[in-house]
Amino acid sequence: MKLLTFFIAMFFMTGNGSTWSGDFNAAQKEASQEHKLIMINFSGSDWCGPCIRLRKEILESSTFESYASDHLILVRADFPRQKKNQLSKEQIKLNEALADKYNPDGKFPYTLLVDENGKVLKDWDGFPNETPGQFVSQVSAIAK
Repeated sequence: MKLLTFFIAMFFMTGNGSTWSGDFNAAQKEASQEHKLIMINFSGSDWCGPCIRLRKEILESSTFESYASDHLILVRADFPRQKKNQLSKEQIKLNEALADKYNPDGKFPYTLLVDENGKVLKDWDGFPNETPGQFVSQVSAIAK
């Protein structure tokens, strides 16, 4: 367990990739303090092909990560199916509560841009058929 904790800590400390939170309430507080928008991504990380593609091609792109680090608070509600990828009971409850509020139809992938009060400003249903630059441009235009 200590080794697992060490590797998780090292991943987040290296600065590789954007930091995605699993706690929407904490994200709202941070967004309010920093006057940033929140991006919520509903994902099936180990079974949903379009979710995996979205993560790899857009959300993990240097273009998106560069923009997001200065302008967005990121929240991922993941719903993995494989036993080896199961989340803690606490995280499952957080994800289910977020889905009840923002994704009651269970769409995957489903990405939303919300303000610090939780008001939906834009949603992307499925894989956005655009480049990382086009995706960032859309987000940036809404943020203004």
